[in-house]
Amino acid sequence: MQDGRRDNAIKKALRRRGAHLLEAVRPPGVALKRKAPLPNRSASRLVDSPVFLLSSVRSGSTLLRVLLNSHSRVRAPHELHLRTLKVEPSREFSEDVMGALGLTRVELEHLLWDRILHHELLSTGKDVIVDKTPGNALIWQRICAAWPNARYIFLQRHPAAVVESVLNRRKNADRDEVVKEVLAYVSGVEAARMLLDGVTVKYEDLTADPAKETQRICAYLDVPWEESMLDYGAKDHGPIKPVFGDWSKNIKSGKVQAARPLPSAEEVPEELREITRAWGYLS
Repeated sequence: MQDGRRDNAIKKALRRRGAHLLEAVRPPGVALKRKAPLPNRSASRLVDSPVFLLSSVRSGSTLLRVLLNSHSRVRAPHELHLRTLKVEPSREFSEDVMGALGLTRVELEHLLWDRILHHELLSTGKDVIVDKTPGNALIWQRICAAWPNARYIFLQRHPAAVVESVLNRRKNADRDEVVKEVLAYVSGVEAARMLLDGVTVKYEDLTADPAKETQRICAYLDVPWEESMLDYGAKDHGPIKPVFGDWSKNIKSGKVQAARPLPSAEEVPEELREITRAWGYLS
């Protein structure tokens, strides 16, 4: 009984700390809700408990997705960009007609998203699906409302390393703009992590010991770990090109590559220092 009270106290303390942190890292003009919205499901889901890998861009999500996709029961396709798929009624009365069925435009989009996930499971014969699109970190509250039983993998990478990776990939990118972009992503990941159950994985740990980290993830997903996951280069993972995910030589090598050395404390932009510290990269 005492252990239970202690655990509850710890959780409450973490949530209070998380609220202060989210306020500290909140991008200008962006309001972060502290409570996930109530589910808005007027139709059942074909995929009741999909898995969403929430991360910033350039955080190793493609590496993790090909490792997971190498599992005999896990389908982790290329980035799906579900939030870009919209339902647009072509007649004035369309929304009224669908509304009479209890289907708003948002819910119709959720049905479309759900059908896509189901299609992937049917086409591969697998039973667990993982969507790793980084943009999901910006709409995690909507995902939570659409799938109350969704599961989450929170993938962290040193925020300053993410900034440098983006700058290395994009020619002539403005550093200040990249910092703001990364802040929005990592703030979304942290907000979701504070309020939703899931498993947290660090990119640096994944590259250092992929067996250990994939074992932790498989335990969370309730599937047996398979050593063949580590040999992801032996499997077909679909297109490896821009918009679909990372397309670097490291990914195409078929082997897990070591992470680059971490940035020094002096290299961390001021806007990212608080969350970098919260994620354990700064003392």
